[in-house]
Amino acid sequence: MRKGTNSGKMGVGAVALIVFGLLVLIGVLIVASGYNKAVRLDEAVQASWAQVDTVLVRRFDLIPNLVETVKGYAAHEKELFEHIADTRTKYFQAGSVAGKAQAASELQGALSRLLLLREAYPELKANQNFLKLQDQLEGTENRIAVERKRYNDAVRTLNSYARSLFGRFFCDLAGVGKAEYFEAAEEQKAVPKVQF
Repeated sequence: MRKGTNSGKMGVGAVALIVFGLLVLIGVLIVASGYNKAVRLDEAVQASWAQVDTVLVRRFDLIPNLVETVKGYAAHEKELFEHIADTRTKYFQAGSVAGKAQAASELQGALSRLLLLREAYPELKANQNFLKLQDQLEGTENRIAVERKRYNDAVRTLNSYARSLFGRFFCDLAGVGKAEYFEAAEEQKAVPKVQF
C-alpha cells in the first residue's frame, strides 16, 4: 500500500513540474512576443522616416535648379533665395526628426512663395525649364505627403502600443521610446504672401 502512495506523490509532483514548466514557457513566449512587437514597431517608424527623408532630400536637390531658373527673372528676390538656401542648410545639419521637420516646413513656405513668383513674371510661366522643374517639384511634394502620412501612421501605431498597459512595459524593456509626429509648422499653415 505504501508503494501506491509514493508513486501517487511522484505523479502529482511530475504534473506540478510540467504545469510550472508550461507556465514559464508561456510567460517567456509572451515577453518575447511583446518585446519583438516593440522592436518591429520602432523599426517601422525608422523605415518610414527614412522614406520621408529620401523624398525631402530629393526636394532639396531640386530646389537649387528651380532657384537658378527663377533668379534670372526675379533678381530682386534675393532675400527669398537666401532663405531657401538657409533652410536647405538647416535640414542637412539637423540631427533629429523634429529639426528636419522644422526645416522642411520652413522650406514649404518659401517654396510656395517662390512658385507664386510665376504670376508676376509671365515669361517665367512659359519657360520650359521652369515648367519641368515645377512638375518635378509637384510630384515630389505628392510623394512627401504620402510618405509623411505613412510615417505618421507608423508613429501612431508605435505610440499607441507604448501607451497600452503591457506595451509600455515591453517598450521600456526593448529601449523603444515614443516617436515624434511630422506635423506642419504654424508658418506652413499660413497662406504665402508675395510682395514686390
